[in-house]
Amino acid sequence: MILMMTFLLVGLLVHVVFFLSIFDIYFTSPLVHGMTPQATPMAPPASRLVLVVADGLRADSLFTLLPNGSSRAPYLRSVIEEKGTWGVSHTRVPTESRPGHVALIAGFYEDVSAIAKGWKENPVEFDSVFNETRNTWCWGSPDILPMFAKGASGDHVYTHTYPAEEEDFASTDASRLDTWVFTQVKSFFQSAKSNSSLRANLLEDENVFFLHLLGIDTNGHAHRPMSQEYLNNIGLVDTGVAELVSMVEDFFGHDGRTAYVFTSDHGMTNWGSHGAGHPSETLTPLVAWGAGVNYAHKVTEVQPYKDGFLQDWKLEHLRRVDVNQGVLPLLYLNNSDHFKAESIYTNAIQVLEQYKIKMSQKKETTLSFLFTPYHFFFVTLHSLLIRLLQDIFDLVQPVHFPSSVSCQISLCRSLIAHALEGLLYYHTYDRFFLGCSVVLGFVGWTSYVVLVILKTHANLNRRPGLLKQVRIPSHALARLCVCVTVVITGFLLIQRSPVTYYVYCLLPVPLWYSVLKESGTLTDLIRSAPSLPLWKCFGYFVLVSFGIELLVVSFFHRAMLTVGLVVLSVWPFLSGLFDKAKFRSLSWCVGCLCLAAFPLMPVVGREPNIHLVTCAGLLTLFTSACYLWSSRRRTTLHLSDRQQFFTQVALIHIMLCVCVCVLCAYVPSLTHSSLQQKQGLPLFNQIISWTTLASSMLVPLLSSTRLFHRLLSIFLSLTATYLLLSTGSEALFPPVLSWLMFVWINIEQEAMLAQGVSGRQELATIDFSANIDITKIRQLKLDDIRRSYFFVFFIITAFFGTGNIASINSFDPASVYCFLTIFNPFIMGGLMMWKVIIPFIIVMCTFETIQVATQLSSRSLFLIVLVISDLMALHFFFLVQDYGSWLDIGTSISHYVIVMSMTIFLMLLSVVTHILTSQRLFLWRPKMHFP
Repeated sequence: MILMMTFLLVGLLVHVVFFLSIFDIYFTSPLVHGMTPQATPMAPPASRLVLVVADGLRADSLFTLLPNGSSRAPYLRSVIEEKGTWGVSHTRVPTESRPGHVALIAGFYEDVSAIAKGWKENPVEFDSVFNETRNTWCWGSPDILPMFAKGASGDHVYTHTYPAEEEDFASTDASRLDTWVFTQVKSFFQSAKSNSSLRANLLEDENVFFLHLLGIDTNGHAHRPMSQEYLNNIGLVDTGVAELVSMVEDFFGHDGRTAYVFTSDHGMTNWGSHGAGHPSETLTPLVAWGAGVNYAHKVTEVQPYKDGFLQDWKLEHLRRVDVNQGVLPLLYLNNSDHFKAESIYTNAIQVLEQYKIKMSQKKETTLSFLFTPYHFFFVTLHSLLIRLLQDIFDLVQPVHFPSSVSCQISLCRSLIAHALEGLLYYHTYDRFFLGCSVVLGFVGWTSYVVLVILKTHANLNRRPGLLKQVRIPSHALARLCVCVTVVITGFLLIQRSPVTYYVYCLLPVPLWYSVLKESGTLTDLIRSAPSLPLWKCFGYFVLVSFGIELLVVSFFHRAMLTVGLVVLSVWPFLSGLFDKAKFRSLSWCVGCLCLAAFPLMPVVGREPNIHLVTCAGLLTLFTSACYLWSSRRRTTLHLSDRQQFFTQVALIHIMLCVCVCVLCAYVPSLTHSSLQQKQGLPLFNQIISWTTLASSMLVPLLSSTRLFHRLLSIFLSLTATYLLLSTGSEALFPPVLSWLMFVWINIEQEAMLAQGVSGRQELATIDFSANIDITKIRQLKLDDIRRSYFFVFFIITAFFGTGNIASINSFDPASVYCFLTIFNPFIMGGLMMWKVIIPFIIVMCTFETIQVATQLSSRSLFLIVLVISDLMALHFFFLVQDYGSWLDIGTSISHYVIVMSMTIFLMLLSVVTHILTSQRLFLWRPKMHFP
């Protein structure tokens, strides 16, 4: 037992290290600190900026005309056509509020190191436009404004926010959040007329006024972007902006020194979500006008945009200027060529300063050439940057000549492009080296686990034979490992590497030391080869390899899970089980085919269908009744004991069934109806929902630990919570999955019988709380590899089977409306995470049952699962890419994180499921002859 716990702890530690390595390899912050501040020497054309961000506003929702040819935002439309410059701002994944505002106000894309941090704040300090102003006044959401106030030096950023409770998806009209902002701004300028000190501050240069408007986003989540609430909110914002501009211009006496920018942090899908890379999420409107901004520019030639938006929006006659964050968009500037040249030059020097800092942080040595194959190319790049900089310096003085201006701008853009390329190189400088270390550790760990399985859980021929057992002397092996450790440590010291690098690079040493110590096990395997069914082993190897590849592909194409389930459905027919258990084989086939329908359902875009949730509840009641009746017939107890037993069981299960009925037929439907009528979330529904959630892990512990009754209790309590978190067809997933798991348990009994395993225990007599007889624990067989693969396959199916958890942008806030409607990303995220975990627990409890029923050591089965998971993780490690779109890069990284998290998660979840199945709480202790 001690050895097993030690092995599990070491395995957990190793996987935690492998998991954390991804943060040093791919999730390091790209931000650079310590640069010399750069500023344009010429006077700016504007004294103040008014920044209006309409949270969640899609580009097409603003620019598309109504059927009658008018605009739902007439003021902003007039700005586009007469006195401003417009375009589409191309945001990046993740399209969420925090990273979107950071990109707008701080000038950089989402800091990937934020993935392990909170939703509200950036993990590292950063500079922003607000921090460089004389004064900044902000009005809006309490989730966004404090983030920029906290990072600002001094106390010149003033925030005015409404209470967080106002962000209620069930409110009668979320546009009141925007009305609150406009009202507060109006009161602010009114008070400034009588407040001399405030008025003096407002009349100074370098001031920013930031209006964060959350109403559109909230209405989009609650009612969808095509709803009247969402579209009407756009009209309200347009009217508010028109009044704001008039008020600001009157206050400053129409001095022509105010610049205005209207944009959005992200868009929104048709189903009311955002977070991923759909064009409806990444394309946001950008309208700028006022001091220093170009007027509307009419064009007659065809513009270089192939997306068809210009024709759809009836804007093909006006110049469109799209932007990406990071490079100065000169076409927006209304100023002299000299000013433009100086501005782009400052931009170039600013980027070059970042490159210099990044380069100085990497102290290159001769040894590092081994791991940087493109080093000499970037030495050439550095020389090119120096030459470009010198050429620009030569052109700085005569910028009043048109040819010099265009040449300088061209050189500056080239300098920016090459400097950004160099920044990327030094940012990924250690990636190849660390990747090699992690892969070496992966292979060493997997090899060691395989050797442990062969040594302790397989019948290998260990008798002396003609083949001499090969063993490496332990003292020579220890000396070799010490030498390797010294070399690696010396290399890292020369490189001045962080402490975590020592962990990643030195971890493979003890792992491979353990592998080489078990070299005798390989000799035993070779000696046992003649007695093994080689063709059967080869067949299993091919099938498992194909199965692992199928699971890997399923991360990219969910329909592959359907292919896998169809293949699994014919397993009883190919293995000969159909002849011995026709009903169970047919049940297995039907269960696999029913479950195969779920991966084919759309990931996103479904409308809520509470009727399907009700149907799922009725299906749960029906299957539970059949399940309970079937187990009652197979329970071998005396008549008097049986009556007492079912009296106790019925009390718990009847309560659960009634609860499920109420939840399915009343709570979700009443909640949905109440929200549609804009009456808010009923308190009774909220109490029932939170009570059910709190008791979902407690109620199973009150039932009998007999196999069928405990599994039924777990299924009912978890399904009740799952139904509360469902909005449509995904509610049918747990009943179908549970039915297939029930069939799997039964059909494995037939497989055991077909293998001729002695001492097979009847399922009805199994008690989870009984101590496992160690003498009955058997050695591994080839079929156990199949069982372990089935488990991994069903775990992946549990994760990707329902469309609402396969992608981040498929998150629907309506899923948690039975619990709360006030925006809280942490509670909402926790509820959705619990929804994801529920199918996992169902599969884990099934696997625990199969382990007990097949009389197999849980350690041996889990080791096979560990090998399969690690092979998948290693596969995804090689699929991680750092090129292409941000979405492609992020997706490839997330796949590795998911598989690595799954391995660690299953280790911890196995403990939870063991407690859930075997432990029992007694509210009273009746005198009975059974557990």
